[in-house]
Order: sequence, then C-alpha cells, then structure tokens
Amino acid sequence: MSDISILKEMIKANIPLEVDNKVILREPAPANYHITIEGMPNDDEVIIIKVDEFKSPDTIFYGTYGECKRADFVIIAETSRKKVILCIEMKAGQGGTTTDILHQLEGAKCFAAYCREIGQTFWGNEKFLINYEHRFVSIKNIKLSKTKPLVITDISSKAKLIMRSGKTFQFNDLIQCKK
Repeated sequence: MSDISILKEMIKANIPLEVDNKVILREPAPANYHITIEGMPNDDEVIIIKVDEFKSPDTIFYGTYGECKRADFVIIAETSRKKVILCIEMKAGQGGTTTDILHQLEGAKCFAAYCREIGQTFWGNEKFLINYEHRFVSIKNIKLSKTKPLVITDISSKAKLIMRSGKTFQFNDLIQCKK
C-alpha cells in the first residue's frame, strides 16, 4: 500500500483535486480568499490536507514557543520522481511576521511527523513517510493578480522556504522552490 493510500484511509480533512489536476485552496468567510495550484500529480500520488481543521493543541501545550501554531495546508506527494511534503500558509494581505509564519509552517511539519508515527505504528509500515523533502511556502497578497516571487531561502537546513504573492501557482515551481 502506498503512503498516499494510507494517508487517504487515515485523514478525513482532505481536499479533492479538480478534474484538470489542479487544486483550489480556500479560506472560508470571513477571510474568503483562495489560491489555485495547477499541474498537481495524479490523484493516487497526492493528498491535500486542510491542517487547520484539526483542533489546536493548546489544550495540552502552553504555546509559548509557537508550538500550537500550524499552517493552513499540507500537500504530500509521492511520485516516481519525487517525495515531498509541502506546508502552505496563506495570507490575504501582508500577513504576520516571518517568525509567526515560520512557526505555523513548522507546526504543519510536526503534523506530518505525527501522521508518519501513526502510519508506522498503526499501519505497521516502518518506511511510512520516510525520505520526503520538506518545503515551506508562504503566500501573501493573494488578492494581487500577478504572481511575484519574493524570497527563497534555506531555513537552518530543515526545509526550503519560498515566499510569494498572487493567486495561481504551478506545483513543480513550489516544490522546486523556483522563482
């Protein structure tokens, strides 16, 4: 069983692909904005998870160091060419500080690590979600019509961060951290 098959058995809060292999990531009212990612892998190679559907861990953790934050979405793809976990935080305008956004992205990465432990323990798959590359994507100024790259950087060798503005993106550009 593939990692994606296990995740689709495991997770309720997943978002289906559109017919033409694109996904629309939506923030509901009152925020009421969305982005489109085109060129997504096939349905059996990807799962799109709305991470902020899960209850906040603030009933257990204090949150002093940002450990209760999490990004909006996680896209996990396992194709013949690449295994990637893409953590995405969206902001309609300029959004929060870089530190706050990084905490949200790191929280989404921790969610993926939790899923890995669940798959390894309860599905008995020792190699579940192993050897995946992590990418952090912060998308701001979503209401702008033009896509404009802002910053691409390594974050302490943990993951690559790309900060962009706009509404429409290509999946391969996001996972490759291309401008």
